Amino acid sequence: MKKKIIPVIILLAVAVGIFLKVRSGRDFRYSGTVEATEIDLSARISGTITAYGTREGDRVKKGQTVADLDCSDARLAAGIAADDFKRAAELFKGGSVSKENYDRLKYRRDDSALKVEWCSIKSPVNGRTLYTYRENGELVAPGTKLATVADLSEVWAYIYVPHDLLARLKPGMEVKAFLPEAGATFPGRISVIYSEAEFTPKNVQTRKERTRLVYAVKVSFYNPDELLKPGMTVEVQLPE
Repeated sequence: MKKKIIPVIILLAVAVGIFLKVRSGRDFRYSGTVEATEIDLSARISGTITAYGTREGDRVKKGQTVADLDCSDARLAAGIAADDFKRAAELFKGGSVSKENYDRLKYRRDDSALKVEWCSIKSPVNGRTLYTYRENGELVAPGTKLATVADLSEVWAYIYVPHDLLARLKPGMEVKAFLPEAGATFPGRISVIYSEAEFTPKNVQTRKERTRLVYAVKVSFYNPDELLKPGMTVEVQLPE
């Protein structure tokens, strides 16, 4: 009986040893939170929201209308200004209107037309609508935030590395990243290494104390499939 137990114990000890060896040899990974370029779209003119061109989560193209405002007063003023300028242009040709009045009416026409354009809030980038903040029928004032769109084609994450590791890193270096939830691996690139420590001890004199310094490193990822989304946690493997 004892002879049977001893081989089993030996096998268990070997298995535990192999497990610890593999575990200790695993590369250390630095965690960071995915961020993207987020753009808040606000009203530039007073008006009532007539419709949202997209919903939260929808893809948007550059120049696509995200929200429309019913700017009836602005459209009316633009029509009057356009008619006034048209008449002034004909009279200006005959010498009946001065250059000063002609320029003033032209400016008013252009200014009114620009305000009508502001009634349609358009996306400045290709991306995705993250949030909408108002409802159809609401009256909004200039500066009211209506929606947030994000450009997800390239995202990034900040990781924090110790002082001694900075000498091995440089901008443009390729690194490997992992998305634990999806079990996916993808390439990344160090885009920025910040030169100021995030957490600096009061007295940094010995080498042991210098290792306590932590520096921010920005790692960028091309994201054409939009697998990475803001708020996700990624793990970055750096050369040790």
